[in-house]
Amino acid sequence: MRKFVAALVLSLLAVAQPVQAQSILRDAETEAMFDEMSRPLILAAGLSPRNVRVVLIQDDSINAFVAGGQTVYVHSGLIASADNANQVQGVIAHELGHIADGHVPLADAGIKPAAAIQILSLVLGIAAAAAGSGEGAAGIIAAGQQAAVGKYLAFSRVQEATADATGAKFLQTAGVSGRGMLEFFRKLQNLEYRAGYTNIDPFSQSHPLSGERVVTLTETVKASPAFAKPTDPALEDKFRRVKAKLAGYVNDPPRTLADYPVEDQSLYAHYARAYAYHRGGYPEKANAEADALVQARPHDPYFLEIKGQILLESGKPDDALVPLREATERSGYQPLIATTFGHALIATENPAHFAEAEKVLRQAVGRDSENPFAWFQLGVVYERKGDQPRALLATAERAALNGDLRTTSVSARGALAGLPPNTPDWIRAQDLVLLTQNVIDEQRKGRR
Repeated sequence: MRKFVAALVLSLLAVAQPVQAQSILRDAETEAMFDEMSRPLILAAGLSPRNVRVVLIQDDSINAFVAGGQTVYVHSGLIASADNANQVQGVIAHELGHIADGHVPLADAGIKPAAAIQILSLVLGIAAAAAGSGEGAAGIIAAGQQAAVGKYLAFSRVQEATADATGAKFLQTAGVSGRGMLEFFRKLQNLEYRAGYTNIDPFSQSHPLSGERVVTLTETVKASPAFAKPTDPALEDKFRRVKAKLAGYVNDPPRTLADYPVEDQSLYAHYARAYAYHRGGYPEKANAEADALVQARPHDPYFLEIKGQILLESGKPDDALVPLREATERSGYQPLIATTFGHALIATENPAHFAEAEKVLRQAVGRDSENPFAWFQLGVVYERKGDQPRALLATAERAALNGDLRTTSVSARGALAGLPPNTPDWIRAQDLVLLTQNVIDEQRKGRR
């Protein structure tokens, strides 16, 4: 019976909590765009831009969510569906509304009453079964589960409507037009119509219907002095670039080439095709598209990055060094770009490049320690230099990010044994040993 109660409660939790997609997409240009478009909204929310992150998830559904902390997750499908940067800002403002209003920590306020209904119906169902009414017991339990889910969905709809209103307030305070928020809800409404959802039961939804959201928000949004304010053309350009490169990266190449045919000679089309040809295994065509980008804007760090990446991944690391070095310098040693440069330096297999690779990669992980690939490359260069303790430390850092506690513990202990005592690396190895052991101890307690 205890397992049955747990199963019912878990089914309710599955309704209440968003499911995270499989993979996070890290891209320097995309993250810079998110930072720029979200910064005024974050400040309007009374939050610190240093603490709030907007993270891209590879998932073709049109969705965004928060799941605790101050991180907004945006699906790649939402970027593909959005027509302009302002629409994405409207979505981010809504999600910041959830964060500012504390909706994730308050989720228990919706889950507990619903769970109580489920458990009560289970008790009544068991009593009915004991009295000899099996059908009555099943009916009571089913009705209780339906009532519990309905209770939670009503709670969720209130939270979503509140986040809409709070997000609209943030847009107004930041001086950002709310037009994009309305446009995006209308887009969702049109998608509902196309899918044939013309008679949706509003009480079975976790969100208010898109049409209702438009009606509720229109007057407030249009009253804002910023409603007619156009988006900064520079930000719009960045959005179109990111949208194009994302299409080339996540879509099948034939689809990308259909959306951005060779007749289209815009920078956005060159960008999309460069990724599509690269993924499709046409290095010469990919390189030609990258050349067109660099020729148009010779010192653009992101165009230099894709040029170098294509050369590197086509087996030409020596040729990749010039564009990647310039991309790294012109981006202010942006960690993701610097990591690719470090990879290229190592891939040349020229020991003369190892010292520069170590310097670049140490700087990269110093500014962004949550990059497993950077730690892997740093471990490789230490291995090539014969520095086994620091190679083990880099392996421990990468394993920790990947949730591999056993490898973290073993590698950190090995590093600790070989590093000079009381040095920064020795202290970090010791921290990893202690942190890993604490997590393992907590897991053991939980299994008792």
